[in-house]
Amino acid sequence: MNIKSLSEVFKAVREYLFPYEKIQKKFYNINNRNDLKKFVKERSAFVTQTTLYGYLKTRMGLKYTMMFSDEIFLKSINKSKWNIFAISVSDLTLYTFSYLISLKNKNLNNIEEFYDEILENEKESGMPSELIEKYKNLFRQTLKEINLSNYYQTEPFEASGQALYNWSPIADELKVLDKEIVLNSIKNKWMLVMKDFQDLIKNFN
Repeated sequence: MNIKSLSEVFKAVREYLFPYEKIQKKFYNINNRNDLKKFVKERSAFVTQTTLYGYLKTRMGLKYTMMFSDEIFLKSINKSKWNIFAISVSDLTLYTFSYLISLKNKNLNNIEEFYDEILENEKESGMPSELIEKYKNLFRQTLKEINLSNYYQTEPFEASGQALYNWSPIADELKVLDKEIVLNSIKNKWMLVMKDFQDLIKNFN
């Protein structure tokens, strides 16, 4: 397989994780709740896609093309992406609400509804209903265990980092060797997302 063919395969696999048009949107401002919802959804998809795709590509090398002929592996990747995505949405929802409430004195409510709507909208993209219900319940449990007023100051993206590590379809003996690199990769992606968010909320109402 030549370089051009490999490039086409890698692009196809990347777009398999999440359709590219869903996560390429350029945000100029986050002015309201609807803008925030789009931002959380798309940036969560972006982080899930780039970190999971990058890890698989790095670990598997040229064997990466096997996913197109291995139905079991395809199902495993699909399962991984939805679990990582759901927890990423949770982390980013909690971070953005915490930041806006605490630093911008915004009166935000119905955070559960906000999270639920993002996941429900992914049914059309193939997210299983049982996973949606699982993570709705987990989100509510998480809300009971955290202090939303200072959540943004803690380790707000720790759960999604662990999700990437736990759910990536890589052999456990290899993941152990990769743990620090994997966690740092998603941490760096979230740092970019936080910077974008803070730059875009100047006119949030």
